[in-house]
Amino acid sequence: MRKTYLVLALIVLSVVSLFIGAKDLTLTDIVLWNEEKVEVLMISRFPRLISILIAGMSMSIVGLIMQQLSRNKFVSPSTAGTMDSASLGILVALLVFTEATPLLKMSVAFLFSLAGTYVFMKILDRVKFKDAIFIPLVGLMLGNLIESMTTFFAYKYDLIQSMSSWLHGDFSGVMKGRYELLYIGIPATVLAYLFANKFTVAGMGEDFSVNLGLNYRQVVNLGLVIAALVTSVVVLTVGMIPFLGLIIPNIVTIYQGDNLKKNLPHTALLGAVFLLACDIFGRVIIYPYEISIGLTVGVIGSGIFLYLLMRRKKYEQ
Repeated sequence: MRKTYLVLALIVLSVVSLFIGAKDLTLTDIVLWNEEKVEVLMISRFPRLISILIAGMSMSIVGLIMQQLSRNKFVSPSTAGTMDSASLGILVALLVFTEATPLLKMSVAFLFSLAGTYVFMKILDRVKFKDAIFIPLVGLMLGNLIESMTTFFAYKYDLIQSMSSWLHGDFSGVMKGRYELLYIGIPATVLAYLFANKFTVAGMGEDFSVNLGLNYRQVVNLGLVIAALVTSVVVLTVGMIPFLGLIIPNIVTIYQGDNLKKNLPHTALLGAVFLLACDIFGRVIIYPYEISIGLTVGVIGSGIFLYLLMRRKKYEQ
């Protein structure tokens, strides 16, 4: 039943999203085939909607995978240094390959994102005090360190303006021909669904997984590759979207339980609905101008994150 409500909400918000923007667009314009308005729909509105849906679904699923593998509900691409590492990779691509194609930038960002996530997981293995709050704090410190390096070199080589779009999420620049890399996230999320049961077992620990005959390291590495790939594609295309991969899996877990494979469809739908709602809110609150998705998700997501922390503290007492 909840899945039905999410699907209905997704359909309604998708239709609303297509007809909101600085350029007036109505259903009549489409029915009467107003060429100028149809062009706006096909070049701007549809690509923006598709990018929001893919980014919302894929980043939420990545957050769920990372939380399962780290056995920590507060680990996500934004609290494990994954996003910050992807941004550093984009900067390196701009410095080393001055005329890099989007695919090359994505490849470099992917390698850096994977390396940053791997470093975080290694730190996680060595930390003895595995408190649910302490671990993401370590990830945030790692991310801030990487972000400081990125900002320093961006200033040094006069690339801070070029980097600003990747340091702050924004869908306003998404147009036909500038978002198609996001399609890479679709097979990655399908792969996550196919390996959901193995990720669940791996989340129970290495000893338990090995006793069940699971190749623990291989499964964990696959999860990290999926997380790094999706994160690098999203960061390159629309920028950093904080908290999305953190709060959505937690909300789904509250009403759905901890079954990873069962939670994946709910997580994908809720992630798309939440991101779409935040985008619409940012577009109407100061219409005809708009607030970037990084800001709206950051403000709303931080409030939900605080609620999750307070809820956890309440249940521990």
